[in-house]
Amino acid sequence: MPDSLASAALPALDQDEYLEMDATEMAAAVSMGELDPAALLGAAIARCDAIDPVVHSVNMRHDAHARAHLRQLASAGLLRTAPLAGVPMLIKDMNTYLAGTKTTNGSRFLAGGEAATHSSTIVQRYEEAGMLVFGKTTTPEFGLATTTESALWGQTRNPWNLGRSAGGSSGGAAAAVAAGIVPVAHATDGGGSIRIPAAYCGVFGLKPTRYRTPHGPGAFEGWFGASCGHVVSRTVRDSALVLDVSHGRERGSPYWLPAVPRSFVECQAEDPGPLRIGLVSAALTGVPLDPEIAAILQATARLLEAMGHRIEPAQLPVDPASLFGAHGAACGAALVTAIRDREAAAGREATADDLEPITFELYQRNKASTAENLFRSRRTFDQVAFAMDRMMEQYDVLLSPVTAIQTPALGDFGLNQPYASYAAKMMGSAAFTVVANVSGQPSMSVPSGFTADGMPVGMMFTAALCREDILFSLAGQLERARPWTLPPTLSEPQP
Repeated sequence: MPDSLASAALPALDQDEYLEMDATEMAAAVSMGELDPAALLGAAIARCDAIDPVVHSVNMRHDAHARAHLRQLASAGLLRTAPLAGVPMLIKDMNTYLAGTKTTNGSRFLAGGEAATHSSTIVQRYEEAGMLVFGKTTTPEFGLATTTESALWGQTRNPWNLGRSAGGSSGGAAAAVAAGIVPVAHATDGGGSIRIPAAYCGVFGLKPTRYRTPHGPGAFEGWFGASCGHVVSRTVRDSALVLDVSHGRERGSPYWLPAVPRSFVECQAEDPGPLRIGLVSAALTGVPLDPEIAAILQATARLLEAMGHRIEPAQLPVDPASLFGAHGAACGAALVTAIRDREAAAGREATADDLEPITFELYQRNKASTAENLFRSRRTFDQVAFAMDRMMEQYDVLLSPVTAIQTPALGDFGLNQPYASYAAKMMGSAAFTVVANVSGQPSMSVPSGFTADGMPVGMMFTAALCREDILFSLAGQLERARPWTLPPTLSEPQP
């Protein structure tokens, strides 16, 4: 089939066929001329039109951009050669840019800003690989919550239970994948924002090693490297394939990692062999583990032992106060900078009417932070990384829950509550995830079971710096042993 936008010789794609395919299968079918990429994009758009009015995971649509990019791929003869040709893609509406469109960071104060003059490097790489970006996904204001609810875009619902949170801050991405709108969606993780939504929505989510994926152009790290971009996906191989096409140094960046000896797709297809796995069951925040989460953790450990892995109890060598203090200082400084940049562009100061209550309070608190405090926090990042690197000499992987709590109800974790209530709830939802952000380690959420009321639960696996290969191999092994599924059909959902 010649590269074209449609072929009369190819059948249309119905929703059942679309939902059966992951991104890897879609791209293979397009490259072999068996699937019309225009029909593939059309099926994604149709699914979004049918499902998203209930789930609320996509806040901006860029259908025309995706169709124009498809024409460019066809004209350049790339539909047969691009590794992800024709695969529909959504990007997170958080510090990630698509030329000619706005990025709001989930904030009313940023919604009136100018359209981006350039695309982020990671978006450029997705599009160079043939992906078709047709929208953006929801996020809480400035990514400050572990639920995706905002005054600007409303509540994002969990496809497994429309009264529950989809997690945050990449809740829109995880909900879109779980709802079958796309097989894979861009996401970012600065404190658990890939892994928490993946755990709540029953999809796979891997945070790569810091600096594995590009963060620019212009700014080459987020939160001292704590924040990284990658994807949430339905299958492990999709995550591996997208990382294969998106990782690597970008022009101008002072940070990059050693070359990867082989593809991540190859890694996920092979069992890792016996691993030494440290079992971390105590939350650094001191929050008790929900009994059902604890039971799934133990069941996962038993499964791993049956696979031939060795499980040993482990304790993190990290001071909680230093860890969370340093992480809070980094994200607080980034918040102040983002708001002041917008104030300068708008020609006025932000008020309590512009920002959600928790955001406004965090802004006021962090404006008084000193240069010494920020410097000491950056030094803590190094100390945590060193301590965790030494710990990983004993283990190949650490196993823990993603969160200490079950998936919360919508409205419980938003940014419109008293600060003390917000802080206490964050201690339960981000009890395990922040360590890997501060240390820079790769870490993933793997669907691992269900609570009694039918909500998915993810378990977290963390490896040493630059060892995504181990994580992909282990995730692939777990996926083959215990495949996960999408939630029950949302063809006629009821709020």
